[in-house]
Amino acid sequence: MSELRYTDTNAAYDSAGRAFGLDGNLYVPVVVAAVVAIGLFVLLAFGLHAGFVLAGLVGGLPLGAVLAWAVFLKHGQAAGYDRDRIDQWLGGGNFTREGRDQEGLA
Repeated sequence: MSELRYTDTNAAYDSAGRAFGLDGNLYVPVVVAAVVAIGLFVLLAFGLHAGFVLAGLVGGLPLGAVLAWAVFLKHGQAAGYDRDRIDQWLGGGNFTREGRDQEGLA
C-alpha cells in the first residue's frame, strides 16, 4: 500500500486561453492585419500622396476582412467551421467536384 499509482488524467475542457477577447492565438492574425493596415495607410497617404480618405479605406480592408473572419467564422466555433462555411458559400459544401450537378442524384 506504500506504492502510489500516479495517473495523468484530464477531465476538463482543454482551452488554449483567451487574449483580447479572442480564443487561443486568434489575436495574432488580427494584430498582423492591423500592422499591414497601418503600413498600407502610411504608404498610400505619405508615400504615394493619395488622399487620407482613400488611404484609410484601402488600409482598412485587410483589417476589416481579418476581423470579420476571426469574429464570425472562428471565434467560438468548432475547428474547421470557417473552411466548411466558405466551401459551402463557394460551391455547395459537398465532396464532389461538381456540387451543383449532383444535387438531384441522392
